[in-house]
Amino acid sequence: MATQGRHMTSSTTQVRQASVLTKPVPTRPLHYVFVLLDGFTLMCLASAVDAMRIANRMAGATLYSWEMIGEGGGTVRCSAGTAFVMDRDLEEISRDDTLLVVGGVDVAEASSKRIISWLRREARRGITIGGLCTASYTLAVAGLLDGKRATIHWENHDSFAETFPDIDLTKSVFTVDGKRLTTAGGTAEVDLMLYIIARDFGEDLASLVADQMIYSSIRTDQDTQRLSIPTRIGVRHPRLSQVIREMEQNIEDPISPSVLAADVGMSTRQLERLFRRYLNRSPKRYYMELRLGKARNLLMQTDMSIINVALACGFTSPSHFSKCYRAQYGTTPYRERGAKAAPAG
Repeated sequence: MATQGRHMTSSTTQVRQASVLTKPVPTRPLHYVFVLLDGFTLMCLASAVDAMRIANRMAGATLYSWEMIGEGGGTVRCSAGTAFVMDRDLEEISRDDTLLVVGGVDVAEASSKRIISWLRREARRGITIGGLCTASYTLAVAGLLDGKRATIHWENHDSFAETFPDIDLTKSVFTVDGKRLTTAGGTAEVDLMLYIIARDFGEDLASLVADQMIYSSIRTDQDTQRLSIPTRIGVRHPRLSQVIREMEQNIEDPISPSVLAADVGMSTRQLERLFRRYLNRSPKRYYMELRLGKARNLLMQTDMSIINVALACGFTSPSHFSKCYRAQYGTTPYRERGAKAAPAG
């Protein structure tokens, strides 16, 4: 009897919840085609699919349908190692479908020539195409983001900006620019799908889906990926946060500590004490770590020359760059780049 009661309650709830739709149930479900790249991030796929599954359940109707495809139509492994069986190979899809490419680790290697050519061909047919997580890179290589707003996981932001200067790269959790969608990865796919559900069938349904996912803070395309500076550094000091923000925004042309101090109405000595007190290092040391962190990302994620990496991070002398890099990471930029290129095993 208890089980029956639960079923009756669920059925009654679904009938009531279907009334929240602002548009009629489509005669054909809105269909999403997920292209899984080798090493894709499982959370990104699961977040997007589960949001649609829950929307169907809450509406008591099949609003959305989906399938998974990949190069060769066989199996694709996610970055966690689990293998997924594809529904089919890279074939022509319906013009009404939405195509979402799911990226993850080593996205450059996973973005094969066949996938790039296929995406270009589908784009010419006017299909809406999105890149989840690092798959923004795949779309960019295919030329599908030229002149568009886009986003990518913050760890790939520096290399993406250097590689694709003509793309309006943001730090948003997701972007929607015409028929191009991009996300930052992680839980950003939940936010994108809630946006889509609200657009397609109303905010009430999107709120029900968020509640089912225990997702209490829905973000928009105006929200940024990373935590605020005070939260990241564990210090709530407005002038310290302002200085760090200036440092992060001026990596290629570093600002002297005296200018940074003057900008927040402090003396250089006061700024030194502030950094020592809260971060246990000098402003100069902290700034150097930021610059070297960006340099490491560029070395690992791009094919930029060592000298161009150095210049992009505010080093005018390759020898000085190499010396600072070795002091920070215990290896030289040249060896770092060589280790990246070395074959596994």
